[in-house]
Amino acid sequence: MRYIDLRSDTVTRPTPEMRTAMYEAEVGDDVYNEDPTVSRLEELAAEMLGKEAGLFVTSGTMGNIISVMSHVQRGDEILLEAQSHIYWYEVGGLAALAQAIPVLVEGRRFQILDPADVEAAIRGPNIHYPTPRLMCLENTHNRGGGTITSPGRMEQLYEVAKAHGMAVHLDGARLFNAAVGLGIDVKQLTKHTDSVQACLSKGLCAPVGSVVVGPKDWIARARKYRKMVGGGMRQAGVIAAAGIVALTRMVSRLAEDHEKARMLANGLAGIKGISIDLESVQTNIVSYDIAKTGMDGATYTKRLAENGV
Repeated sequence: MRYIDLRSDTVTRPTPEMRTAMYEAEVGDDVYNEDPTVSRLEELAAEMLGKEAGLFVTSGTMGNIISVMSHVQRGDEILLEAQSHIYWYEVGGLAALAQAIPVLVEGRRFQILDPADVEAAIRGPNIHYPTPRLMCLENTHNRGGGTITSPGRMEQLYEVAKAHGMAVHLDGARLFNAAVGLGIDVKQLTKHTDSVQACLSKGLCAPVGSVVVGPKDWIARARKYRKMVGGGMRQAGVIAAAGIVALTRMVSRLAEDHEKARMLANGLAGIKGISIDLESVQTNIVSYDIAKTGMDGATYTKRLAENGV
């Protein structure tokens, strides 16, 4: 049986155009900065996201941890939304690799941070306290249900961070979903950040990889951390070629994913026993409650599997 796989946008497959581009890719040794296809991808990503330079990495998790390592010193504080992907799903890299202290701030509706809550979480100067060095934002927000933080809110949070001498890193695993969902240029969501990580391998369909962008000198530091954690790649143009197709061909198609997610959500809302907040379905994630169906999660997913889902 061929299944409809709704677990995640990570199960997307490369398009025929990507496969052709991968086959035809011009390559070189990227550790020596000699892979022309990787360089084109990095330049393209930096231009699209409004930053000076880019860096190709194997995954969003790698992109986030080397970004954090490039911003902080050991023992520094990092402010994050309490349900953020960096805190929940990245294997404790903040502690194990960056050796930083997470300060969790609970977001309000849809896990969106409120500037007043962030301000209250930042302690004043004191010899006993670690230094607040970095604020990490997430847009769209995974555990919030694919919800979008507006450019206005991004600017407010950036201003709070800067008032306290902190950098701002954006976990933009689904950043292009946010831009398409709002109908705006993605630069409007990145201009109030110091660094950005964006995935190529989710809704954009590339088989592997993310890009990190930021100032040139900062990217040079991040490149060394990439090598340290095992991300120095050789003839990586083979996979970078698919990333170029992802950025140039697939961004506009995210609107189709959003439309289908909304269709699914509306259908689920009409099923007895299912509860869903339709306002939370802003992009490509649909979260809903089956408690009143009389089934537990295992039973429910078994029934779906029996019907090809």
